[in-house]
Amino acid sequence: MDVQKPVYVTGHKNPDTDSIISAIAYAALMNALGDRRYIAARLGTVSDETTAILERFGVPAPQRIYNVRTQVRDLNFDRPPVLSRAVTVHRAWEAMLSDTREIPALPVADDEGGLRGMVSAGDIAAFDLASSENMQLKDIPLFNIVSNLDGQLWGGNSALTALSGELKIALPEADPERVQLRRDMILVTGSDPAILRRAIEAKVACVVVSNAPFDPSVAESADDTLLITTPFDAYRAARLIIQSVPVERALPDKDKVAFHLDDYLDDVRDQTLKSRFRSYPILDENDRVVGTLSRFHLLRPNRKQVVLVDHNELSQSVDGLNEAEILAIIDHHRLADVQTGAPIYVRNEPVGATCTIVASMFQERGVMPNPQLAGLLAAGIVSDTIYFKSPTATPRDRLMAERMAAIANVTLADLGRAIFSPSASRETDPEKLLLSDFKHFEIEGHKLGIGQISCIDSAELLERRDAFLEAMERVRAARSFDMLLLMLTDVLKEGTVLLCCGGTDTVEEAFNVKVVDNTAFLPGVLSRKKQIVPALSVLWG
Repeated sequence: MDVQKPVYVTGHKNPDTDSIISAIAYAALMNALGDRRYIAARLGTVSDETTAILERFGVPAPQRIYNVRTQVRDLNFDRPPVLSRAVTVHRAWEAMLSDTREIPALPVADDEGGLRGMVSAGDIAAFDLASSENMQLKDIPLFNIVSNLDGQLWGGNSALTALSGELKIALPEADPERVQLRRDMILVTGSDPAILRRAIEAKVACVVVSNAPFDPSVAESADDTLLITTPFDAYRAARLIIQSVPVERALPDKDKVAFHLDDYLDDVRDQTLKSRFRSYPILDENDRVVGTLSRFHLLRPNRKQVVLVDHNELSQSVDGLNEAEILAIIDHHRLADVQTGAPIYVRNEPVGATCTIVASMFQERGVMPNPQLAGLLAAGIVSDTIYFKSPTATPRDRLMAERMAAIANVTLADLGRAIFSPSASRETDPEKLLLSDFKHFEIEGHKLGIGQISCIDSAELLERRDAFLEAMERVRAARSFDMLLLMLTDVLKEGTVLLCCGGTDTVEEAFNVKVVDNTAFLPGVLSRKKQIVPALSVLWG
């Protein structure tokens, strides 16, 4: 298993306190047990309540992720050498031969690592063929020529940095008088003193003496002719001179198709179907080349790995979940529609908070959470059980909350006052309040949305009923809900003021109450999952 591949631990969309804290705690537990890949994540904005709790215990909010679709960074793409544009064609060819992975093309980059193009063996072969038909060379760096030829410089203009001219071979057996010599020429010859003398007299730009004895005294009269000796034969030397051009000049004149690490696999597949390249460069967020991919890399991609906490419904989970690998589910809700391709670890228990389950896992594995994490777990339990007044609360919730509070040196009463004070009402945007703890359900063809705000003074929130109802109607229309409910759950009254948008008759029938001005009080109703959703499910199902 790739130790560098992260595992994202995430709660549901529009996360509440229990969702955020259980993700943080489960990731911390797995990391403490030695698997350091686990990263707490969130899918939405952190509520004011959760923010206050995190700040109290000095713990940052999890990083936000928007989907777990497979990206280029998840592929086992190739990481071949990235050639500088100044590398010679000869060195590029050697790099291809030395790479045993049969990579169809190598990326060529500028000095900052930015993509200049892709060069393949076919591109180099085409360049060689074109050069053999036209031996007129231009501005070949002298440094490259000497390097390719393993050569030694003699005489000539010491300020010369590049060579241009016609490349010509004149072997010793040739008639010296018939060799037409010009100033703009690069002459490759052997040990014939007559040709060498005539070349110096004609002030030929450069003479390459190939695989032949050389008298250094000859260079004394070569003030205007650069002499290079090389151990290679004439024909090999000529090819090496041609291949001394920077590889950038051998790049094909084609539109570049490149992908970024964050590009999604579906988009990459579509793009590769529209092009005919065998290999594509991969760029990072700064447009620097980091690798290449071919079509076979797309056949068996590595999927992102996730752990779901506090939910197991597709509609509440991260986008792209069908492309990810689910490793575990830790939850206290009903089993829903999340499916996996292989057996996974599932822990689903009828308790009041997912934090209760995670705290139990710390105890079972012999890992004592630090005071900050223990305080968070206690707060998560208090929040989700509505200070143990919710019908979902169990004696085990209180027991685990008391143990965590003791480690954190806090009291549950203090946490309850901090969580259920009218802090939520300070948020001026009613739509943001509505969506701060919001869940979407599909029940027998009915599309239902339920938001919940827990407080110790529902009257204060009810003063803004009209604003809430307007926001609810906007959300219902925008998201095509059949019914949208907002629970103003009052801890002290141990009941819920229910605001309804659509389906008031259904609410009256399901809960045997009278709805007035889209509002009804449900005594003893504190739980969305255990009281609201089951009642509507019975009515509709």
